[in-house]
Amino acid sequence: MASSALHLAAEKQARAICVFVHGRGQSPEEMQSHVLARLDAPDVAFALPRAESGSWYDARAIDPLTAGTRTALQAALDQLAGDVAEARAAFGALPLLLAGFSQGACLALEYAFAGLAAPQALAAFTGCRVGVATDDRPRLLAPELPVYLTGSDADPWIPVTAFAEAACELGAGKGRLRADIFPGRGHEVSDAEVAMLQNLLQDLTAGGSIGMAAAR
Repeated sequence: MASSALHLAAEKQARAICVFVHGRGQSPEEMQSHVLARLDAPDVAFALPRAESGSWYDARAIDPLTAGTRTALQAALDQLAGDVAEARAAFGALPLLLAGFSQGACLALEYAFAGLAAPQALAAFTGCRVGVATDDRPRLLAPELPVYLTGSDADPWIPVTAFAEAACELGAGKGRLRADIFPGRGHEVSDAEVAMLQNLLQDLTAGGSIGMAAAR
């Protein structure tokens, strides 16, 4: 997997960083056009990692972990850790939001649970943990990490049960969690989710606490 982060703000303007991870079969360009273009965030530096094959790992997130999936997942986590470090090096000691959609949301959650260098906040749009509850998975979440987790009862990739399991693990890890289910929402990032992303970024750029106060 090749590290190819796309920076979309001038360093002198940035007051916060957002690393946004694309989903399976998607690209940084799609995240830019489908999600980030809907924001008003001129003082945020965006870094968009790219999976070389278009996917971070081959299995579905809700499949039991195999040796092959663990290897692919570790490679993806290594790349993401490198991309986060690159973004921090490029833009200085700014607060950082790690976010992702679908498979990218799952990877962002695994990053947080792996105990890697913690972001200031995490947004997992349609995400869950990779694997099943009986798998041996790391649970090294940074306590008090603000996390926004979303799902839908109509999503074909992440069932509500997997969403709920992730919420339970975030709670057990003492994460500061807001979790929203959007009934009937397809496999997409809705306007309400974009509004929350806007809210998170505004809190980070303002240097205050993370409120997660946007309306559902």
